[in-house]
Amino acid sequence: MIEKLELSHLRMLSALYEKGSVSAAAEMLDVSQQAVSLQLKRVREIFGDLLFVRTGHGMVPTAYGQLIQPHVRQLLAMVHALPMLTSIPLKDIERTLNISATDYAQRIIVGDLLHALRGAAPRVKVKISNIESASLVRRMQDGEIDMAFTSNGYVPEGLLSTSLFTEKYICVTGTPLTNGLELLSLESLVAFDFLVVSPGVPSFDGSAGGWFAQQGLRRRVVASVPSFFMAMDYLRRSNMVAFLPSRLLPCDDLFEVLLEKYPPGFELVAAYHPSVMSDPLLSWILDHVRTQCAAAR
Repeated sequence: MIEKLELSHLRMLSALYEKGSVSAAAEMLDVSQQAVSLQLKRVREIFGDLLFVRTGHGMVPTAYGQLIQPHVRQLLAMVHALPMLTSIPLKDIERTLNISATDYAQRIIVGDLLHALRGAAPRVKVKISNIESASLVRRMQDGEIDMAFTSNGYVPEGLLSTSLFTEKYICVTGTPLTNGLELLSLESLVAFDFLVVSPGVPSFDGSAGGWFAQQGLRRRVVASVPSFFMAMDYLRRSNMVAFLPSRLLPCDDLFEVLLEKYPPGFELVAAYHPSVMSDPLLSWILDHVRTQCAAAR
């Protein structure tokens, strides 16, 4: 029966202990005397004891009522001590923050974020993992991931996302294809072998596959890697071409290929589960990252 005890029952008992009468307790709680009497009847049923008896000096606790009095006070004190969501300073938050991000986002976003967190929330420990789109929703629901930084195309249904900025692509290669000033036509570009970056889900399509098809062209993709930094290393040692985000360039030993037109870029977003929208730490992170990204534009 104890599981049927409610917080209002504890407040009613506390008022009776303090005031010693139903009418005074009702006034203290700003309810009717009938409401107090009904609650007392219900609590008596739960505990199997009268708890209070009427005497010439008002309502007096029974022996069992006296026994549970300190427990009632302790329970109410614990409830009142519960911190409000916005009352916990960041410097006092002690937890582990789990971030999932593409290697691009780790370079552009997470590095600065880690530095800022050390100053604002020094008790927060951070775990960084590579993005895995297929399991992202489940891992966020289970609390394994708090926030993800990735492109908008890799945010699964069921998650919310906040746009941070739009990135553009630049075509690069490990071997100069032009004199650095000449524009290369797309028809000439597709004569070369392509390397694509496909984080999370291996694929030969890449982000620009559909765009080339819209141009009436078909490129030949011969390699797919999960990170841009792997792509940079492979490009240096081959004659392949690839599209890389502009914020990762310039890069030693890679040469830009100027084109007549470029595929659309991608939107970098912060993704999170709806259940964490009121989390003060994650709210601070979103505000910080948005501010930093806006300043970098």
